[in-house]
Amino acid sequence: MNTIAVVGAGISGLSIANYLEKHDMDYHIYERRAKTDLTGHGFLIPKEGIEHLTQIIDKATLFKQGNFLKKYIKYSHKGSIIAEKELNDVFVIARSSLIDILTHNIPSEKISYEKPVSLSPQGKLTYSDGTSIDSDIIIVSDGSKSRIRRQVFKDENMRSVRENEVVNIIENKEIAACIEDNFMKFHHEDGGLAFGILKLSEDKILWYLQFDNEKYKIDEEYSVENLKEYLSKIFDDWHPLVSSIIKESSYENVHLWRVYELEQLNSFYKDHIVFVGDAAHPLIPFTSQGVTSALKDAFTLTQYLIEEENRSEAFRKYETERKPEIEIHIRNGRILLDQFLRPLHQQTENIVPISYK
Repeated sequence: MNTIAVVGAGISGLSIANYLEKHDMDYHIYERRAKTDLTGHGFLIPKEGIEHLTQIIDKATLFKQGNFLKKYIKYSHKGSIIAEKELNDVFVIARSSLIDILTHNIPSEKISYEKPVSLSPQGKLTYSDGTSIDSDIIIVSDGSKSRIRRQVFKDENMRSVRENEVVNIIENKEIAACIEDNFMKFHHEDGGLAFGILKLSEDKILWYLQFDNEKYKIDEEYSVENLKEYLSKIFDDWHPLVSSIIKESSYENVHLWRVYELEQLNSFYKDHIVFVGDAAHPLIPFTSQGVTSALKDAFTLTQYLIEEENRSEAFRKYETERKPEIEIHIRNGRILLDQFLRPLHQQTENIVPISYK
């Protein structure tokens, strides 16, 4: 049996680990962050993602931690309804909750936290002190700006996308009580600025703002007070729900997401190294397919590792199956980005900000 090293204990790393655990395969996860390092943001998971997720975790446990959304409503920034569309089994959950659920099935001795690893010239994983890690297969799931991917594919080019996000969670029963179980998104008439609201529970709301980073400058060095003040000014004349969420939120765990994409997809594998999730194929957030794609990567790769004796053939079949769908999501994401940057009157009214294949 092959020994498998999994790099990264985010959603994709824990997803592949759950599948490996389910099939009694030998693995260990190496995560550079502390176990308690859980940034305050969350995910939309369409029906297909839920189907894959419930293969590896308890359905009842999952559904207690998030919320199903009934419909998508597109508003002007003042609150006029522009379009509505029913949603079919679209689920929203906080990242910290999903991480907790996925971690539950993994024996503690199979995860090492605060253990950054890199790739040696000989293709071995090594700790920062140079100590090698023995493994037959390395599954890399260390995010969109994967350090190991850049070591393997030295000629790759990543470019910044003309959209960044600020993501946060507010705990406020009074505001949550005013919100139905819908995906609400407010858009500025000039384009390039939107505010999304998703109800997680009776007292928690996931909110995010998407902004054209050529029009709006939000610096990573902003203090909590400066960021709140800046956002309060930008959204002061928006619908009262938006401005109240901005003003009542704590910004201690706010996440600023600078979005990048690969100019061209790399191969999903090389030699004994294979990539999953954002490490294989960064998707811009408009697709809302990051978690689902990571889950499908994990399922597909595990399936071929079980079926194929030849490691390279398993990797080849995994890439052959997954890459065409990813390319569809990349194209859809760019279409959604183009729509977002346009003035509101030029946007397609009924377009749902989720990529479907």
